[in-house]
Amino acid sequence: MLRTYGPGCDGSIIDAKVKRIPKGATWIDLEEPTAEEEALVERCIHLNIPTRDEMAEIEPSSRLFERDNAFYMTISVLCGVVDGTPSTTPITFVLADDRLVTIRYQTPKPVRAFYEHVRREPDLARDAGTVLFRLVDAIVDRLADELETVGAEIEHLSSEIFQKELEDRRIPAEKLTRLLTSIGRAQTLVTKIRYTAVSTARMLSFLGGSSRLHQSAHADLRHHVVSLTTDVTSLSEHSSFLSDNLTFLLDASLGLISIEQNAAMKLFSWAAIIFLPPTLIAGVFGMNFHYMPELSWHYGYPLALVLMLVSAVGPYFYFKRRGWI
Repeated sequence: MLRTYGPGCDGSIIDAKVKRIPKGATWIDLEEPTAEEEALVERCIHLNIPTRDEMAEIEPSSRLFERDNAFYMTISVLCGVVDGTPSTTPITFVLADDRLVTIRYQTPKPVRAFYEHVRREPDLARDAGTVLFRLVDAIVDRLADELETVGAEIEHLSSEIFQKELEDRRIPAEKLTRLLTSIGRAQTLVTKIRYTAVSTARMLSFLGGSSRLHQSAHADLRHHVVSLTTDVTSLSEHSSFLSDNLTFLLDASLGLISIEQNAAMKLFSWAAIIFLPPTLIAGVFGMNFHYMPELSWHYGYPLALVLMLVSAVGPYFYFKRRGWI
């Protein structure tokens, strides 16, 4: 689909069969473009439109470059969080003097929210530079919101793992599975957030280092680049902090699992030791030899039972006194 925004453009879908794009369009948005739509944009703005395969390249030289007096910038944007499958999708920005072209094959939530905002306030699309930085700002704000959500989730996980009462820290298998799954999903989301933040920071660094933004006419744009770079750097550092917290919670969970396993093995060990002497006594008296004086005793059987009971209770109280059980 092809949409245009700007003076005289309300974001309506443009038919690829038309001969030209409206002159007042400052933002040309290509969503899953067809070959005809790409050809129309290239013919009208005289710039090359990257293909989907070119957008998937990860080398900086393929994602960030200047050609024909236009900036080509591709960043990976967080998406799929609402569906529970966080991932990233490439979005390419082609910034010319008077127009911004965006090419995307998915619609992340901040992009959708931004073009709805532009429809309500058309002044946001008064020029290409404003559209670019407002759109990047929406993406960065979305990252901040997701990091807040992850932070709240980490606090909840921490409260589950480090219960105040000792007995509440025991982790049943079902709870353990849910806990480890939650940690893994939170870690995946933080990883995608950090990937988006790093990708955005690279784009801002490339744009901020260009000679065009150092011209006096673009002082406002340069200020936006500095501000967004600071925000993205802070988010990247915060995502690293949350990632370290998740690693700590994972180690703590595995530590509790180890404690539970050791306690179970300890239980089996002292139980085996306690019941070993009675088993030995029962084995001795269970032998069918003819010349065994104990077999002819009148009280031999109750005496054997008492002896087995004493041999079991004795080790139990000994281990209890030593604090082993």
